Amino acid sequence: MSGDSSPAGDPTLPSSPTLKMTVLATFVAAAASLVAVSQASPVTGSRASLAVSNAKSSLTLIYQNNLNGSDDKNHIGAIILDPVPQASATAACAALNEKPISKAALQQHQADFNDALSYQDYAKYTNADRGYYIDGGVVSVGNRVSYSSCSGSHKRLPVLCTQSVNNGSSSAGPVSASTISVASSGNTFVGYRNQKSFRFLGIPYADTPKRFTYSSLYSKKGQTIQATAYGAQCVQGDSGSEDCLFLNIQTPYIAKVGSKKHLRPVLFWIHGGGFTGGSGADATSDGGNLASKEDLVVVQINYRLSTLGFLAIPGTDIKGNFGIHDQITALDWVIANIASFGGDPKKITIAGESAGAGSVRALLGSPQAIGKYQGAIAMSHLGGGVTLGLSGDYGTTYSSYYTVEQSYQVAGPQIFAAAGCNGTDLSTQVTCLEQVPASQLVGFNTVARYVVQDGTIVNTPNLVLDARSANTAHIPVIFGIIRDDGASFSTYPNTPISNHTQGLQQALGINSTWAERIIQSGLFPLTNTGNLTLDSFNVSQRIATDKTFRCVDQSTVYSGVQSHAFQKAYYYQFDRSIDGYDPNNLGGPANDNPENPYFRFHGADMPWLFGTLPRIRNPQDLWSAQLVSSYFAAFIRGSDPNPSLRYLYARGYDKVIEGVKNFGTWGQVEDKTGNEIRLLDWPSKSAPFQDVPQCDWLGYPLDYYLKGGK
Repeated sequence: MSGDSSPAGDPTLPSSPTLKMTVLATFVAAAASLVAVSQASPVTGSRASLAVSNAKSSLTLIYQNNLNGSDDKNHIGAIILDPVPQASATAACAALNEKPISKAALQQHQADFNDALSYQDYAKYTNADRGYYIDGGVVSVGNRVSYSSCSGSHKRLPVLCTQSVNNGSSSAGPVSASTISVASSGNTFVGYRNQKSFRFLGIPYADTPKRFTYSSLYSKKGQTIQATAYGAQCVQGDSGSEDCLFLNIQTPYIAKVGSKKHLRPVLFWIHGGGFTGGSGADATSDGGNLASKEDLVVVQINYRLSTLGFLAIPGTDIKGNFGIHDQITALDWVIANIASFGGDPKKITIAGESAGAGSVRALLGSPQAIGKYQGAIAMSHLGGGVTLGLSGDYGTTYSSYYTVEQSYQVAGPQIFAAAGCNGTDLSTQVTCLEQVPASQLVGFNTVARYVVQDGTIVNTPNLVLDARSANTAHIPVIFGIIRDDGASFSTYPNTPISNHTQGLQQALGINSTWAERIIQSGLFPLTNTGNLTLDSFNVSQRIATDKTFRCVDQSTVYSGVQSHAFQKAYYYQFDRSIDGYDPNNLGGPANDNPENPYFRFHGADMPWLFGTLPRIRNPQDLWSAQLVSSYFAAFIRGSDPNPSLRYLYARGYDKVIEGVKNFGTWGQVEDKTGNEIRLLDWPSKSAPFQDVPQCDWLGYPLDYYLKGGK
């Protein structure tokens, strides 16, 4: 039985899975308005100055999204408005600069509307037996097609309006008459709709903080905020701004002002980038497709990066974690405002990839954040530690937190020296640092990028996996990695190697003694393809994947379940991906083969969560994306990644149904021996924990955290 608590929440199959919408056409006359229109400031890139509001009606944007962007031109959507008398239907749509949808359009796209409206009935958003007003008639859900006239009826029915904005690209800005204004917390936010969702971009969630101080909620009132373009990214490289604390929202539903009905679950996305780069405007994590396909509200945030977000100096008020505190401030904003945008503030899942997953881990152990979210997804979280004769590992600090003093020793005096802020008086040095241009601060050879034990936001050296700990969020979680995550963190030799030992040394940065130990262990065998340099690199990337990602994350979920620190936990490995972080330039066109056994790079899984595939190489790419996005959406809805078949039948997701029925259940992590994890691909498979002997050898057994591992 599925734990998916999507609307109706009943995992049993309907008595007739083919029960779908039928078209019943009757005559309708229309006059009078429903949706209020408000005057807004001109919107950049838009020819319209009038923005529809949600003052008198909720707005639901329906679009039967199959995640195939090249097929978008063959599909149309619609907007559903709240019930009105028959005479008001046309004017209600006209207030949107639309009109009641025609019978001909419904018939031309009958399969799409069968599924889209069946889901509205399944979710109990509307009463299918009563139907919707359309142009010249009524469309209803039933088990047969029939037509009759009910001209002059005073029955109140929801209205099905055209949706003429037909560009679903994440880069598509507002067009004439597409804007919509939403009031919340004393301000008005002017967003817009595209083909797939309502979009509100560049919303300031915090006042612009002074440098090296913690953020606070946006305090201005009476503002009309143009939310039709992304805000500035936080300073990184030679771009960005210190005025960067913005968030973006994609939603399929705008609730009527003051209404708490039908609020959708929320995905709160935290971008990766090593705590030194990235933004919430990344097209790969655009939420329009996921919001549309899975009826969710998606939020992406910016947070301060590098030295501006993580500098910690002992003996001062500069205690670090400014970027993590920004994430908590954004959560506070979402809790206070997201209902106005159709989201449920009591059903928030935090999620992130790479440093975003490191942020999720930090928030799971942050007393200031616990209770503000109900689920967590950590994708390719880095861990690692002292192993293979190295003094440390790049991933270590994402799970084992420095003290303020330790962070300062690694990234403190070096920053002062590079900035020319020298001297013996710390206060004077800090004042000097506050005057250094932001782009210079983040461009030094050494920057601060570490989550620290500041005593307030994070006050433990690592995530405490103990059911009794008040410093841990005891909630459902998903952790997982990409099969070759480490390929992005191993160095491909610049010249061909002459032996395997040399290859391991160059790729992993280890000495010959450790390289020989790896070879003699027999745990990481060399596959001979005739290209020794490539074959040796592929051994090194497996080791890098294990020591930096797999071993720590498998131990996290296993230990968290065994200790009952997590309410329940799921684990995955992505066996299919596209693009990703490829510093060695190995995954170009020659290697862009989904059947290739290697080159599943770090960060290449996000298109499967968000449904943002940049291209579709074979049918399995699309089918797996449809299935995997449904897995994650089911978890966001109901803390279980197994979508209910009844939900899938109502939505008409035939390929996902095929996958769920044929590939079995994604099981919870329970013990060491069972099929505890999910290999995400087409087909999707259950499997035991991977590379367990290898993790034991590297010093990270499954019970590493149960034994007090740091």
